[in-house]
Amino acid sequence: MILNETEASTAIRLAVRGDEKALASLLQANYTVLYRYMLKVTMNKSLAEDLVQETMLKAIERIGTFRAKAKFSTWLISIGTRLYMDEMRRKGRERKWRTDEQALQAIRFEAAMSQEEWPRALDALADLPPDTRVPILLKYYYGYSYEEIAQWLDIPLGTVKSRLHNGLNRLRKELNEDGEKPNGTEQQRTAE
Repeated sequence: MILNETEASTAIRLAVRGDEKALASLLQANYTVLYRYMLKVTMNKSLAEDLVQETMLKAIERIGTFRAKAKFSTWLISIGTRLYMDEMRRKGRERKWRTDEQALQAIRFEAAMSQEEWPRALDALADLPPDTRVPILLKYYYGYSYEEIAQWLDIPLGTVKSRLHNGLNRLRKELNEDGEKPNGTEQQRTAE
């Protein structure tokens, strides 16, 4: 179903006021445009179909917010694009988590094979967010100064100190909950 400009304008006005039939005709008239766009963006038929359906649902939920400053198809495409970007961010986080988990498993295996007592401390360190873990490793494992860490991470000196302080407290708490006492070298390092 193709709507001419006058029909589209009338349908939009009615749909914004709550006319379900007008909204259905708008969605039907713009389905193909949206689907072709999402197919080109995703390069994945199944994902494109899912995103088109999600877009249509969002449009139904938010039709009252449509202000007709752009074409209805443009509004749908903007909704679909945001949904696609959210999906890619979510998939990126999942992929990063899987990669990080695989790397952590490899380190655990290596430590176990060399019969080191690192796995519990390594697990506690791995539970820290990267923005806390990296400064701890740079400072206490590699021995870099606060200033060098701040410069490399492009963060203020106070932020480096705060992340180190909070991260070490979390590590101590995590290791102490398991009944393990920090050794003297760890206590000495934290006093720096």
